Amino acid sequence: MEYTYKYAWIIPLFPLPVTMSIGFGLLLIPTATKDLRRMWALLSVLLLSIAMWFSANLSIQQINGSLTYQYLWSWTINNDFLLEFGHLIDPLTSIMSILITTVGIMVFIYSDNYMSHDQGYLRFFAHMSFSNASMLGLVTSSNLIQIYIFWELVGMCSYLLIGFWFTRPIAASACQKAFVTNRIGDFGLLLGTLGFYWITGSFEFRDLFQIVNTLIHNNGVNSLFATLCAFFLFVGAVAKSAQFPLHVWLPDAMEGPTPISALIHAATMVAAGIFLVARLLPLFIVIPYIMNLICLVGIITVLLGATLALAQRDIKRSLAYSTMSQLGYIMLALGIGSYRAALFHLITHAYSKALLFLGSGSIIHSMEPIVGYSPEKSQNMVLMGGLTKYVPITKTTFFLGTLSLCGIPPLACFWSKDEILHDSWLYSPIFALIAWFTTGLTAFYMFRMYLLTFDGYLRIHFQDYSSLSSTKNSSFYSISLWGKGTLKKVNRNFFFSNMNKNKVCFFSKDIYKIDKNVRSKIRDFSTYFRNRYTYMYPHESSNTMLFPLLVLVLFTLFIGSIGISFNGGAIYLDLLSKWLTPSTTLFHQELNSSEDWYGFLSNAFFSVSIALFGLLIASLFYGSIYSSFKNLGLINFFLKRGPKRIILDKIKGVIYNWSYNRGYIDIFYTGIFTMSIRGLAELTQFFDKYIIDGILNGIGVASFFMGEGIKYMGGGRISSYLFLYFSYVSIFLFIFILFFFSSFSLPNSQFS
Repeated sequence: MEYTYKYAWIIPLFPLPVTMSIGFGLLLIPTATKDLRRMWALLSVLLLSIAMWFSANLSIQQINGSLTYQYLWSWTINNDFLLEFGHLIDPLTSIMSILITTVGIMVFIYSDNYMSHDQGYLRFFAHMSFSNASMLGLVTSSNLIQIYIFWELVGMCSYLLIGFWFTRPIAASACQKAFVTNRIGDFGLLLGTLGFYWITGSFEFRDLFQIVNTLIHNNGVNSLFATLCAFFLFVGAVAKSAQFPLHVWLPDAMEGPTPISALIHAATMVAAGIFLVARLLPLFIVIPYIMNLICLVGIITVLLGATLALAQRDIKRSLAYSTMSQLGYIMLALGIGSYRAALFHLITHAYSKALLFLGSGSIIHSMEPIVGYSPEKSQNMVLMGGLTKYVPITKTTFFLGTLSLCGIPPLACFWSKDEILHDSWLYSPIFALIAWFTTGLTAFYMFRMYLLTFDGYLRIHFQDYSSLSSTKNSSFYSISLWGKGTLKKVNRNFFFSNMNKNKVCFFSKDIYKIDKNVRSKIRDFSTYFRNRYTYMYPHESSNTMLFPLLVLVLFTLFIGSIGISFNGGAIYLDLLSKWLTPSTTLFHQELNSSEDWYGFLSNAFFSVSIALFGLLIASLFYGSIYSSFKNLGLINFFLKRGPKRIILDKIKGVIYNWSYNRGYIDIFYTGIFTMSIRGLAELTQFFDKYIIDGILNGIGVASFFMGEGIKYMGGGRISSYLFLYFSYVSIFLFIFILFFFSSFSLPNSQFS
């Protein structure tokens, strides 16, 4: 067993041969490497499967009793400075390793078919393998310096993956936005790391926790400085896990291929920030202000992410905001000390969200024969609908993932989210009420997404968009989801032909007003030129893409069982209680273990009721129930035009505008940061150009004209030079004598 732990450092190295082989192959023998490109996908899956087997073996050994193992070797020794590298294997490392490898394998299998038509197929697998290697290195790191190195590698891989289609200006802008935003967090992580090294003289986690705990209890360190260093560490996690206010890069990250979105949002980049907070939780616990800050950021992110997802049209962006909200739940749980519930939700959410993202990729793949390879159209839920009969397997898997994320029992996320809601109520009823309310919002926007995609009829189904030019103009606003846009009334032909012609900006500066009846603006394709065109229908994805969906469905159905144990009528997280380190919890260890059936059902009743209410509201607004009521005239009967209807329309308009404009946060950042920095740059340019350069250029020009003028005064005659010389001397002598006598007679004049 110790032999296995000793060589666990090899786990992050398994994905690297694929990256290195593809890189050298494309450099030395590009033709042969491209001809064998399917082999690289198979090799990626094989090597990551071996890493998964190692991770599972370590987890089994930890469950059986051996919880923590650390192996170190010296890297730099200089007088009193010692820097060691190594690997730390504990339950947190095992959880993250299994998540990364299992989700990575599913994404690799899925990507083989999804990216088969792309010219960057080999580059895709090289970047993905390197991303998995970097993340595995991050979770096995034994100190803060080692974490920082892999932290930067994960950020670099996310930059490459988000900007995979770098020839598209929107994708290039998105990866730059993610890179710049995460640099803020990375700088904070570096400052916090150096600050705690100054306090403790060590980068190792075990030494760091013990020394800081001792110093704080004995007042051996300035509490303000320790809090500031801990805050900087937390800033790194906020940026990487897209927590408020550094979440603005997350929706733009959807410009990468869908498998990349699944990997980033389920098991790698956004999970890195959660991992960092969980790893450093013993350090944060002794600093109460930081724990309160983690709770506050978590609950704000929970609510903000849910509200921003309410009216999104892009299916991937809606899932991205859902990820932001669910990560807020995990951060909230960590902030209240519910370490076990946080990691439990991290597990369940990772598999459910990977299922949803890969399912969205299957939906996009099915829409491409109709709209072409256009992300602006193939990802737009307004143009979908009625896909149930075309993609039944994708529909079923997506439905189960939706119910899981909504917290409907007995699916995976129900068990973990209910634990977080229960623990948050014990910590703060206000936070619990917000979290429960967000549960209803989550059910609403997730079921809205499902209904817009699969319910009703297919709202676009023609190849020639120019046929729409004969239709009348409507109040369908040209709204760009990826940058600047123009607010105007346009016909449908303008929408389809100009959706991707808007300028790209770092932060969206425009405020858009939403046509809330946009769903009814695009009618069934059969009403347009019914007999003039041969229609191309959506189709189910290939078996290579469906297999990962079916495997992830099994995880979504049964992964919640790891936290359920029945013992004489009591229900609690038995396996996780043994697996996770109990010293990192505050007060929930006995609370969960003593919960009986009555307590569990009473707590679950409220959360499930709120979720079902959200599902009902979504069905009324977007499902067939609404259409039936509308056809029967019941909607107009109950909501006649009057003050109540006007107030309802205004409320809906405010909510939709808030969601569509990303809570106006991008606009705020544009005005405060982008424009101010640009103004400062222009002022600096003006000062440099007209003041600094102006003085130097003025001296040069003055010297030039003085030289030119003196040049004409020289005639070559010595008598003229002598005359000028004595004239200048006489003038200077006269001025000197004048000043001499005036200064000599000055006291007499003052005396008189």
